[in-house]
Amino acid sequence: MPPPKTTTTTFPCSTPTLFIALTTISFLSFSLFFLYNKNPSFPNPQTTLQISQNSIKVYVADLPRSLNYGLLDQYWSSSTPDTRISSDPDHRIRPRPIKNKTFSDYPENPLIKQYSAEYWITGDLMTPEKLKFQSFAKRVFDFNEADVVFVPFFATLSAEMELAKGKGSFRRKEGNEDYRRQKQVVDIVRNSEAWKRSGGKDHVFVLTDPVAMWHFKAEVAPAILLVVDFGGWYRLDSKSSNGSSPDMIQHTQVSLLKDVIVPYTHLLPRLQLSENKKRSTLLYFKGAKHRHRGGIVREKLWELLVNEPGVIIEEGFPNATGREQSIRGMRSSEFCLHPAGDTPSSCRLFDAIQSLCIPVVVSDNIELPFEGMVDYTEFTVFIAVDDALKPRLLVDRLRSISVKQRNEFRRNIWLRFNRYFNMIMVIQVVLALFLQMVQ
Repeated sequence: MPPPKTTTTTFPCSTPTLFIALTTISFLSFSLFFLYNKNPSFPNPQTTLQISQNSIKVYVADLPRSLNYGLLDQYWSSSTPDTRISSDPDHRIRPRPIKNKTFSDYPENPLIKQYSAEYWITGDLMTPEKLKFQSFAKRVFDFNEADVVFVPFFATLSAEMELAKGKGSFRRKEGNEDYRRQKQVVDIVRNSEAWKRSGGKDHVFVLTDPVAMWHFKAEVAPAILLVVDFGGWYRLDSKSSNGSSPDMIQHTQVSLLKDVIVPYTHLLPRLQLSENKKRSTLLYFKGAKHRHRGGIVREKLWELLVNEPGVIIEEGFPNATGREQSIRGMRSSEFCLHPAGDTPSSCRLFDAIQSLCIPVVVSDNIELPFEGMVDYTEFTVFIAVDDALKPRLLVDRLRSISVKQRNEFRRNIWLRFNRYFNMIMVIQVVLALFLQMVQ
């Protein structure tokens, strides 16, 4: 990825224990919080805990600090609020001072926070071994010893900082700081001996924001990508050109063969099962009516459902008021609607799970985190787009689900969350998937 390096990212061995705990807990909480291992072809995380010789060796690419934690320093030093939301929680009054912290906090701005996987994963890998809990990952300092090469670029933060300016520069190259940073990363990484050795196939990028690395998607496509879905990427998971080969599956940029779908970071607080109360609304949705690409389905559903008894469909924005409305709406509704917007999935799905509101996914091509291990049908209703757009079909189907089944769905959400809310286990499974990919 980019040109000359300036200051190298260094991480002293005095990382606070609290940071380590929060790093792991937060990543795990949004990651595989309902991990459910049913597929024997995937490693059993409890087994991997005991088999240290099978740990994955991770080399962290040498990038300037300005491309990760330095970006956070820049973010907090800014006095300019995000122009896309009415109330920016990070820049309400004045810039937040940097208090001699090696690791600045990640933004609370919901447009950015929902994609914070890059922060937690990088922090975990940068934590000195002696301060870690038992881990499936072992950091090595020679790429020749590594199973995977992790690229510690805060691609989401970089993109969102540019988008927040609201000057229409994101798609341009001139005057675009995000483009400059993307190019710097590409120049450094692709010119490294590690990349040349493998062609990038063992490199890992966290690109949870659909516009992360927007200008250089083709250049990083050979790598293992951690994404929330495949929206905005070129994907072709078809058999070979004659359609008959059982061996060859083509892809252009993303593929379930090499990439990992990870969850959004949820924005709403968790509702305890013991706190669950009678829900008066059948179906709830809060969000923007008009979106791009797949959003046309959302608009049609809106018109179909907006006047339906027992259904609440309303415009909403990611500010403090919208957050409180979403908490009330999701906690008082049996089901929460999840149609596609700009991309197939959204943070809304994971907020619904936090709220024990049974997700209703309307999509023909959504990818969900760790589908090989999590049986989503145990707590999610899936409806094909054509069916959902038939008058009354969706609401009639939801009303036909008995109270007993609804409670079972909610219990399954709770049990999956509680049983697998284990910080070590979550990171282990992600890393175990990497190990399988490179072997």
